[in-house]
Amino acid sequence: MTSHPAAPTPNTGYTFTAIGLHWLIALTIIGSFALGFYMADLPISPQKLKFYSWHKWAGVTIFLFVVLRLGWRLAHQPPELPAGMPAWQRSVAAATHVLLYLLMVAVPLSGWLMSSAKGFQTVWFGVLPLPDLLTKNAELGDLLQQMHKLLNYSMAALVFAHLGAALKHHFIDRDDILARMLPFLRNPSGDTQ
Repeated sequence: MTSHPAAPTPNTGYTFTAIGLHWLIALTIIGSFALGFYMADLPISPQKLKFYSWHKWAGVTIFLFVVLRLGWRLAHQPPELPAGMPAWQRSVAAATHVLLYLLMVAVPLSGWLMSSAKGFQTVWFGVLPLPDLLTKNAELGDLLQQMHKLLNYSMAALVFAHLGAALKHHFIDRDDILARMLPFLRNPSGDTQ
């Protein structure tokens, strides 16, 4: 009697590392966006300059987390989407993830470029000076500031769409998409609540 190898089981969950990086990045982006939105219209003061430093530190940290997340994702296949998901939803999900990754790189990079062009060096956590990517140029700095703002609002809109899709999958489609990133939503049997 010959035994046949078992069919491979589909990958239905993210690793704890992927989940941890996802939520670290999400929380850091939310905090950085909120701080950036709050500090933008404050009058120049030592407090505003401190907020700018914190915002830049968060941006560098997000950038590093995203590099780690991309490396992890390249080495670890993400879970398959539910079999019944329509092709157009699969395409939208893939495009959304690509755009989110591009923006998570572009937003901090545009901030770093802007800071360099405006003549303010980024010193990560007040300890590690990062090289300026551009020479001082006020006009270019203003243009990069507008680009940084536009990229931030684009990312915020995409994050809300991503969140809306995850909630729709959980409450309407009743599949395991959200439970993959929030494992406590799974029943012990493996089904979502």
